Amino acid sequence: MSQRNTLVRSMHDLGLAAWFGGSLMGAVGLNGAAATANSPAERLAISSRGWAKWAPVQLAAIVVHGVGGIGLIAGNKTRLMGQQESRTNTIIKTAVTGLAGASSLASGIAGKRMSDHSDEGARGVTEPGSGSSPELSSAQRVQRVLQWTTPVLTAVLIVLAAQQGEQQRPVKGLWETTLKNLRR
Repeated sequence: MSQRNTLVRSMHDLGLAAWFGGSLMGAVGLNGAAATANSPAERLAISSRGWAKWAPVQLAAIVVHGVGGIGLIAGNKTRLMGQQESRTNTIIKTAVTGLAGASSLASGIAGKRMSDHSDEGARGVTEPGSGSSPELSSAQRVQRVLQWTTPVLTAVLIVLAAQQGEQQRPVKGLWETTLKNLRR
């Protein structure tokens, strides 16, 4: 029996797309553009304002993705119980989702610390300046890694979701079904 999960699948995929795309654009576009500001203090202030505007959308994307993922697990529980490959994929996706969520949270915390010290200025958004405090420098070192960690982890989730979609194709009986349909 075929079952459709269009709503939860769409939530899963759209939430993940926004999470991935926003994180990548922030690291490349926002942080990259803010780093070109003439004033060292403006670099952090511009980046911080941009990320603050994006934060509610990012949180909504993560929640929508999570609700969609839970809905897909519930809608496919029979298949997951009987198909080891899909079950393994789901376990890995759940772990990677947790890591991506933790990365996003840690990045937000580091970004807040950077924002709190934005008046110190910096060489770049994630590169301390000569007058940067230890607190700012530490937050920037963390952010330098996390700004790429979140897009990488969410990209892995996209690949795992594509793999899981492929696992839903019937393999056994494909030839028989094709022949039966041709005879009609």
